[in-house]
Amino acid sequence: MLQCGHRGLASIAPENTLAGLEAAHQYGLSWVEIDVQLTQDNRVVLFHDQQLDRCTNSRGLFGQHSWQQLSQLDAGSWFSAEFANERLVLLSDYLIRAAQLNIKVNIELKLYAQGDALPLAQQVSQVLAQRLIPETQILLSSFNIATLAYMQQWQPMIKRALLVKRIPHNWQRLLQSLDGHALHCDYRHLTCSKAHEISTAGYQLNCYTVNSQHQANTLASWGVNMIFTDNPLRQAPGAQHLV
Repeated sequence: MLQCGHRGLASIAPENTLAGLEAAHQYGLSWVEIDVQLTQDNRVVLFHDQQLDRCTNSRGLFGQHSWQQLSQLDAGSWFSAEFANERLVLLSDYLIRAAQLNIKVNIELKLYAQGDALPLAQQVSQVLAQRLIPETQILLSSFNIATLAYMQQWQPMIKRALLVKRIPHNWQRLLQSLDGHALHCDYRHLTCSKAHEISTAGYQLNCYTVNSQHQANTLASWGVNMIFTDNPLRQAPGAQHLV
């Protein structure tokens, strides 16, 4: 079972930053998960929250700021003094560094308003069209089905995953409609029988956010393919180990 660093590696370095990517590399992970949103001027930037308060030294809505404004913020001091002046990062720059480190990237397309689906998908597609990283090293995911449908149309060669909290009864129909590759779910709402059902249907099953070694071992025994974790876990069967 693979381990994917959640938001980079969120217990080790500030989330959704280049420092988190470097941490994932240092701990021997081959996958990271990141969140992307659009700035006011339609640049694709790594950031999870709707508000700036938690992860920067500023306040207000992320989407109401330009990239020039956001690029000046301190996105590291909230985590620790060691990361003071760590900056937010464009998706394009992040993918360039991930390719250099040979780390695969799960890009979660983060939306806080339904009307953002089209512009976000358009801008992400334009970044991916630059081929800054091999297509085989990218997985696109979202809770928003419309966004994934746009990406299916514009970047059909890049694999897609549907994000859910609880697995809906029509999960297979949804994945089929998106030509999806994987289902990502909250491990707390997964059962062994449902995991078997998904894997038997031929889909990858990945679980978030798993920070317990015991839980990782259980999920591995159920056939889960990958876990998203804030901590690099040591002993999950078949997991990548620390270097």
